[in-house]
Amino acid sequence: MILDSDLLISIDRNERAARTFLTAAARSETALHTTHPVLAQVWRSESRQARLSAFLETITIHPLDDGRAVGQLLARSSTSDVVDAHLVITAARLGHDILTGDLDDLTTLTSLLGPASPTVHAWP
Repeated sequence: MILDSDLLISIDRNERAARTFLTAAARSETALHTTHPVLAQVWRSESRQARLSAFLETITIHPLDDGRAVGQLLARSSTSDVVDAHLVITAARLGHDILTGDLDDLTTLTSLLGPASPTVHAWP
């Protein structure tokens, strides 16, 4: 599953919903991923984000290495959020679902991918 910024913020804040989700993901052995652009949205200071830092050591973080595909998706959607488009492109490439608090924007982007479209789940 690809994680958007909302869950990462919840982890950083030690929110109960995040702890519950992580427990369920561990039980089901769900591989968790995010992207470097999403990380950039939430990262401010390692000394103040120790919980998030520790969590990030346990997941896969994907670089923004597919700028053309991201740009093409932005053009097709007439939107401009590079972070969201990259998250969608990465999820589609890996065949993973997306967990986000930004359901409307990500659903708009995923709908343009047709059958390869990842499923978008709302957080929390």
